[in-house]
Amino acid sequence: MADLLIELFSEEIPARMQGKAAQDLKKLVTDGLVEAGLTYASAGAFSTPRRLTLSVEGLTERSPDRREERKGPKVGAPDKAVEGFLRSTGLTRDQLEERDAGKGAVYFAVMEIPGRPALQIVAEVLEAAVRSFPWPTSMRWGDGSLRWVRPLQSILCLLTHEQGAEVVPLEIDGIASGDVTQGHRFMAPAPFSVTSFEDYAAKLKRAFVVLDPAERAEAIWNDATNAAFAQGLEIVEDRGLLAEVAGLVEWPVVLMGGIGEDFLDLPPEVLQTSMREHQKFFSVRNSKTGRIEKFVTVANIETADDGATTLAGNQKVLAARLADAKFFWENDLRTIERIGMEGMAKPLADVTFHAKLGSQADRVARIEALAREIAPMVGADADLAAEAARICKADLASEMVYEFPELQGIMGRYYANAAGHDNAVAAACEEHYAPLGPSDDVPTAPVSVAVALADKIDTLTGFWAIDEKPTGSKDPYALRRAALGVVRIILENNADCGLDKCLVLSVWIDFRQRQVNPNMADVMEKFELPTSLSEAKAIDSSIGALVEKHYGIRDEKIWPRISRAIENTKSLMSFIHDRLKVHLRSEGIRHDVIDACIAMPGNDDLTLLVKRAEALQAVLQTEDGENLVQGFKRANNILTQAEEADGVEYSYGADPKFAEAEEEKALFAALNLAEKDIAPALEAQDFPTAMAAMAALRAPIDAFFEAVKINADNQAVRRNRLNLLNRIRTLCTSVADLSRLEG
Repeated sequence: MADLLIELFSEEIPARMQGKAAQDLKKLVTDGLVEAGLTYASAGAFSTPRRLTLSVEGLTERSPDRREERKGPKVGAPDKAVEGFLRSTGLTRDQLEERDAGKGAVYFAVMEIPGRPALQIVAEVLEAAVRSFPWPTSMRWGDGSLRWVRPLQSILCLLTHEQGAEVVPLEIDGIASGDVTQGHRFMAPAPFSVTSFEDYAAKLKRAFVVLDPAERAEAIWNDATNAAFAQGLEIVEDRGLLAEVAGLVEWPVVLMGGIGEDFLDLPPEVLQTSMREHQKFFSVRNSKTGRIEKFVTVANIETADDGATTLAGNQKVLAARLADAKFFWENDLRTIERIGMEGMAKPLADVTFHAKLGSQADRVARIEALAREIAPMVGADADLAAEAARICKADLASEMVYEFPELQGIMGRYYANAAGHDNAVAAACEEHYAPLGPSDDVPTAPVSVAVALADKIDTLTGFWAIDEKPTGSKDPYALRRAALGVVRIILENNADCGLDKCLVLSVWIDFRQRQVNPNMADVMEKFELPTSLSEAKAIDSSIGALVEKHYGIRDEKIWPRISRAIENTKSLMSFIHDRLKVHLRSEGIRHDVIDACIAMPGNDDLTLLVKRAEALQAVLQTEDGENLVQGFKRANNILTQAEEADGVEYSYGADPKFAEAEEEKALFAALNLAEKDIAPALEAQDFPTAMAAMAALRAPIDAFFEAVKINADNQAVRRNRLNLLNRIRTLCTSVADLSRLEG
């Protein structure tokens, strides 16, 4: 067995590419080695700004000999066909074997292929990996044809076995492999040779290079937190920045600097964003005041003055950056003082949201109207919800958000507070975007919930209306995220709001806004907002009659049916249910249980749907529940087959007077008792009680099937028993559609 060490040494690799590049090198090389017949015990990939490193342990030193058989042309085939086959195998005609292949004799080539040394295989695999490396962007330099992310300077390729270390000989565009590398560019630039991975990592450390990016990140975090703690402060955690900075240095040196007094009153998020985006600085916070008071930067070199010169330069550049941020902040505050948040939002009328869905101002108007309707459903004040919706996007027109788009919403809260809006309105300006990811918190304040739902539902119905739905992995408008946001907001707030009603309202509001004929808009204003498809259809007819009577408009291009648009929301509801399934599966609820509950009426009330699913899953985890499902399915299958065969529906009620067996009479009594318990439990939305009453039917149903023959000779008895099965089916499916359960 041998160990392989590869290092590709170049000019600085962008930090964002290093992690993937190290894994790509590992995959390309190890896949190539295995394909060539070598095996290995383990492999590890590492990266620094100037090198990609791969260590492979337990590599076999030679590929195995192998025997390969290849079928050729028929015996007696034209000479050209045989000669071509001989060229492909490297054999002569007398080395071919003739075998009977069922339809005559056929030539077979039997080749004994000897194994090859690892040295030769590694050279071929590494050259192929380097020449085909999948950099997102790459460059050529000099006269060679090789492309690399930055100019490649040297290749270290070493095979270490019991006899010692051996350089794997290869050359790529004039760069010959060797056993030599370099340390830190400034603190230890002299080249040195290595004999193994352990020797390599140790000598790099002595040459001021930490090879493992995880080790560099840990060192940065520990030094930064210790430096902050020593001054009674804390580092603002930023794992993304930590990973990036660890990719910018080979020898991390943590330095802490101060922020000018003029900038300490800026919002903490502004300071943090400006320092992170422009300078790659960590923010240092005073936990008592919440203010950002200092920063941490990471240098790549130790200096005689302990970084004082470095810090002075960083602070000078930072002051210029923060002066810009302060200018934006003060300008925005002056704008708000002069014209208020609604005045700040006016430029949104000139910002296109989508060519088919109007401007950002149009969208805000829709969100406002919808938030006012949703507010009572979630316990919010309708006027406050409308006020919050009216200004929730105003900060998009601010100078600060123009410079730092990631601060949208956050700045909206600061500006709303500065303008004197209610705290609930200000909070909604920030929180209505949430959740942006599956681990983000959802808004819980009623006004924020109303605006967040209105924002996401308007997005969904709008893009559904113009047929811009997600396809496969493509979702350019983040509609899956919006749907999951709707699901999580409703469930985590235990909100009592029917989605059907919300979708219909959203479609109506959008439809009304986009009427190009002013007469149509006037007519629509005369009607109450519909809350269901049936109401929309009734309004449809009334509006059609009014329009024809007063305006003489009969062209459907002018008045496309609103009910048709609302009908389209059925597929949107299915889309939201799909997101609900994903969410509930992550919570441990079986997919078939979710399907069984979605199939029930009222499935637009997600809170009740989940309560039903949780209760059903709890019952199915009991022996009675699982066995009841089998009994239900048996009853359902027999009944379905009988109805198909007889061409009738057995749903006219079973009569106890035709019951013969004691088990049959007991089932009648059990069904009567269950109906008395299940109906009021479902009315009270007490699903655990309803499920428990249903599960109690397990024993009488089992006993019934054991003792009773359904297809009795007496046709009156047979029909009565089939009607009894229908009672089982009807009662069980009143709780959940058990036919959708697996098993």
